[in-house]
Amino acid sequence: MPVPHIALAVLIAAIWGFNFVVIRLGLDAFPPLLFNGLRFVVASLPFLLVFRTPGVPWRWVIGVGLVLGVTKFSLLFLAMAWGMPAGLASVVMQAQALFSVAFAAVLLGERPRRMQWFGLSIAAGGLVVIAGDMDGTSTFSGGLIAFLTLIAAAACWGLANIMTRRAAAPNPLAFMIWVSAVPPLPMFGLSWIFEGPDTIAAAFASLELRGLLAVLYIGLLSTTAAFAGWSLLLRQHNASLVAPFTLLVPVFGLLSAWAVLDEMPSTMKLGGAALILFGLLVNAGLLRRLLQQPARI
Repeated sequence: MPVPHIALAVLIAAIWGFNFVVIRLGLDAFPPLLFNGLRFVVASLPFLLVFRTPGVPWRWVIGVGLVLGVTKFSLLFLAMAWGMPAGLASVVMQAQALFSVAFAAVLLGERPRRMQWFGLSIAAGGLVVIAGDMDGTSTFSGGLIAFLTLIAAAACWGLANIMTRRAAAPNPLAFMIWVSAVPPLPMFGLSWIFEGPDTIAAAFASLELRGLLAVLYIGLLSTTAAFAGWSLLLRQHNASLVAPFTLLVPVFGLLSAWAVLDEMPSTMKLGGAALILFGLLVNAGLLRRLLQQPARI
């Protein structure tokens, strides 16, 4: 893999990791459901004239748009609005790998290898450790409810992964642009019902540059630009070579949350996060590859 492509993969992981900090900042400007709708307006509308068709049946576009755009991201934004720390959220969301494997086994008949089960068990243990620290003495307001909401978001992400695979879009970027066009109307309707017109009006009336930049970052940079770069890498390299770079996302998420938001999870939560990352390494087969590498003197 050429050095420029490695640099691009690391940059994309950094963009996606820092995304959780931006979400936290954006939620100070917008209520979560409205914020989710706005990010997909920015991610889709400017590009629909360029990509005239998603290249797949509309049932896949609408299905992924509802599961990923409406449900998954709404749950993520709600969990963080209820107090889930940005850095910890970047780690817990990687539980999507567990759900992706489970849904693939049930819906596609794909059976995980023994080492995959071992890695996923370790990652699941990490989630249990974190959940055990989400009691009434939790250091943030959302506690266990926010954590479980985030797990539900990860489950939706896992299901969306399987739906995306079944869609088999010939142009993944065009597919994502059209998927991003699905959530705005449902999200604005849900925001009107649950957050109320007064809250929406107040958000726009008090809008500052930071809130606008948060929408632009998540919509243009994290969604459209980063996904375009990721699609480029997947077209030129095997997925097994590219996909492991996503393990850097929670690393950048934790580091950026510490640097920008001064978030420092408890020792127990950090231990659970370490178990999740280690389990994902085992599941991806990276640990076995490292152990099989010949020693160099």
